[in-house]
Amino acid sequence: MRAVLFEEFGGPLRVDDVADPQPPRHGVVVAVEAAGLCRSDWHGWIGHDPDIPSLPHVPGHELAGTVVAAGADVRRWRAGDRVTVPFVNACGTCPTCAQGDHQICDDQRQPGFTHWGAFAELVALDWADVNLVALPDGLDAAAAASLGCRFATAWRAVLQVGRVQAGEWVAVHGCGGVGLSAIMIAVAAGARVVAVDVAPSALELARAVGAEVAVPAGTDVRDVTGGGAHLSLDAIGHPDAVVASISGLRKRGRHVQVGLMPEPAAVPLDLVIGRELELLGSHGLAAHAYPAMLDLVTTGRLDPARLITRRIGLDDVPDTLPAMSTASPAGVTIITP
Repeated sequence: MRAVLFEEFGGPLRVDDVADPQPPRHGVVVAVEAAGLCRSDWHGWIGHDPDIPSLPHVPGHELAGTVVAAGADVRRWRAGDRVTVPFVNACGTCPTCAQGDHQICDDQRQPGFTHWGAFAELVALDWADVNLVALPDGLDAAAAASLGCRFATAWRAVLQVGRVQAGEWVAVHGCGGVGLSAIMIAVAAGARVVAVDVAPSALELARAVGAEVAVPAGTDVRDVTGGGAHLSLDAIGHPDAVVASISGLRKRGRHVQVGLMPEPAAVPLDLVIGRELELLGSHGLAAHAYPAMLDLVTTGRLDPARLITRRIGLDDVPDTLPAMSTASPAGVTIITP
């Protein structure tokens, strides 16, 4: 198969012919129809993620496609099934999974991190019966691929972890794929959204997907919202965004950290104490929680395809991924192998 590889962290990427993967006994091999290019892939390439065990490595953790081979222990899936998958592949048997928290599985596997990923024509996935999600009729692969990390992560961050309520102010700091997804989901839940970003193009997209207010970074969210946000997300992963998100909350507000950072950020704990704020983390969405999200997608209340702003091939990835060192692309970029 053809795949995108790198042989040193932060080094050149290339497209090369490599051996086809074989399905684990409990897993499958999927022919990749679409894969998302995410900032987490950039973090992995740079060397920020300790889960990458060895080099060379193939990135890519957001995907949709068709099962082409299944392991001997797989019961629910067969060749020809069109599927997507969360970026966390849960074992289904550890104590954390037994509680239903598959997104923080003790023995989790992540394509593109713990093993070769989806910037390729084929990808192997573990524990298929626990993790695969059937694609509804009418949902194309590109839209489905955007669900696996950014949209699903935003769904859980806003609705389950952030506990958004209709009429609340939600501040979204960073309007890339996760941030735009969070805006769309919060608006669908009846919230009022203020979007914050450094890039005018990102703020324009934020308005297009429903943000009531879109302001440049450095704006005091408490002034914009008349007292502060009830719920705020750092969707980019930057120390300044963490401080701004927490500082912009009203009393007893909720901050949800979604964006990854290579180093811990300084947290204004005086505000956390004085305003009795909640600091929360959110890490993906379990496969068993996908149906509620897919219901809103298939009925048209949510349209992740609106977030797709660029489509590229495998041969474009070696230039496009390193370019994220200076600026993340607006919206969602989809790779079609």
